Amino acid sequence: MLGKYVRIRVTRPINSKSDRLGYRYLLNFGVVEGGRQFDQSVLGAYIMGIDRPVRSFDGRVIAVVKSGDEKNVYLVVAPKSTRFIEAQVREAIAFAHGDDAYIDCLYERSCGAVVYRIINGQVRYLLIKNKRSAHWGFPKGHMERDETPEQTAAREVFEETGIRIEIIPEFSLKSEYTIQGKVEKSVIIFMARTDDVQTVIQREEIDDYVWLNYDRAIDTLKFENDRMILRKGNQFLEKNNII
Repeated sequence: MLGKYVRIRVTRPINSKSDRLGYRYLLNFGVVEGGRQFDQSVLGAYIMGIDRPVRSFDGRVIAVVKSGDEKNVYLVVAPKSTRFIEAQVREAIAFAHGDDAYIDCLYERSCGAVVYRIINGQVRYLLIKNKRSAHWGFPKGHMERDETPEQTAAREVFEETGIRIEIIPEFSLKSEYTIQGKVEKSVIIFMARTDDVQTVIQREEIDDYVWLNYDRAIDTLKFENDRMILRKGNQFLEKNNII
C-alpha cells in the first residue's frame, strides 16, 4: 500500500464533529475509491497536508495504521510534494487513535552518531550489533516529535548504550536510500565524543557492542556506506587535530 496513489471521497471534513465517536476530526477523513484493490480491508483514510475542508483528494499513501485485527487498516494520504515521518503521523491521528497505534510509514528519518573515546591513549570507535539486522553499525534511531537531529542522536545513543555523548557540530553526513523498494529512509550521522567508561546496551534491541580502533572498525563494518561514514569522520578528526 505504501507509496500508492489513491483517490479519497471525503465523508468527514476537517473540523466536523462525530457525536457517535465523541471527537472532532482534525483531518479530512473519507473512503478510498477502489479500495478493493488492496489485500487488507481499508476502513478509511486520513488526509495530511490539507488544512481546509475538501470533497475529494488525490494523493499518495504515506502510512498504514493497523486497527486491532491486522486485516483492517486505515490509510494516511498526503500530497506528493510533502513528507511526513512517523512521529508527525502519530501526532496528527492521535485524536482518533491515541498514541499507541501501530503505524507503517513511507518516510523514515533516523539520526545517530559515530561515537569515539580515548582508551589507554588510543582512539576507539563504538560499534553495535542490532538484533533486527544482525550486522555491526552505529547507534541510531527514529526521530520523535519536536526533536532536533542532534537531540535524536544523543537520545538514541543513550537509550541503546547508556552512554552520554558530546556531539561535534561541525561534522555530519546524510544518506538516503530505499528499504525493500518502498520505505524511503533518510539518516543523519554525527561525530560525537564521550568520557563515559561503562557501556550498558539495551538488551531488547541490541545484541552486542564493541570498542575498536579505526582499522578494525573499518574491517568489521559490513556496508560500504557505513565504512564511508567512518572514513570521513576519522579524516575530519585528524585534519582538525581533534585526535
